[in-house]
Amino acid sequence: MTAIQRISAGRRFKDRFVQSLVYLSFAIAVVPLVAVLWMVIKNGLARFDMEFLTHSMRNIGAKDAGGGAYHAILGTLEQVLLASLISIPVGLLTAIYLVEYGEGTRLSRAISFFVDVMTGIPSVVSGLFILAFWILALGLPFSGLAGALALSILMMPTVVRSAEEMLRLVPNDLREASYALGVPKWRTITRIVLPTSFTGIATGVMLAIARVAGETAPLLLTVFFTDSINSDPFNGPQMGLPLYVFDQAARPTDTAIDRAWAGALTLILIVMLLNLVARLIGWWRSPARGR
Repeated sequence: MTAIQRISAGRRFKDRFVQSLVYLSFAIAVVPLVAVLWMVIKNGLARFDMEFLTHSMRNIGAKDAGGGAYHAILGTLEQVLLASLISIPVGLLTAIYLVEYGEGTRLSRAISFFVDVMTGIPSVVSGLFILAFWILALGLPFSGLAGALALSILMMPTVVRSAEEMLRLVPNDLREASYALGVPKWRTITRIVLPTSFTGIATGVMLAIARVAGETAPLLLTVFFTDSINSDPFNGPQMGLPLYVFDQAARPTDTAIDRAWAGALTLILIVMLLNLVARLIGWWRSPARGR
């Protein structure tokens, strides 16, 4: 065997070895995810039916069969919507300032520092803050809005960081070409920069929503519990799917455990549906379609 053949054989061996490590790492990462999904689907389908999706737990005893999570599904959708309405505009405007206006300034460095700090804040801390300020200090009641405020604190850093990275990926040549035509900076941002980075920003927003949709601790401190349907997020306690799962899983009956699994499955389906909507929006607004 010549020296060249030995080198080629060594390279092939290294290539196969690294490739095997990559496949092994992929399997290690995927197997727990598949196991969790399988357990949730297997146990959740037992109570995942129209009654579960269209009824609440009002007048359902601890050992009674039946009941559903309609009140929790409605609460989660309203709370996540309110949190998105609060955090997405603030996060997007913050990212625009960091990339387009505040590059290298002392204020932008301070904002970036606090965004990094907020990224690592435990979810229970945001719930405690809203509990202390909104409910105890201001005397306002437990409500879906209070939970949405706590969730928005968790959403903002993810929205800011994802939007900032997407805006930085927009080539400066596009900005310079727009400026050369006499287009104002604000119009360049709204007509050139944001449409170009829209797909990535939408994906980041969906990641932020997926993160907060399953949070239990902030809702436990700000929304409280209720078995009834409360469609008004601004007044009175309101249920959420994470709280529903927590409440049912803590009850020592098989029927309650089945409802908890079905609630977890419903939450996963909602997050998957939101991600699918984001992908469809990104595909519809992709440059290849000329949107």
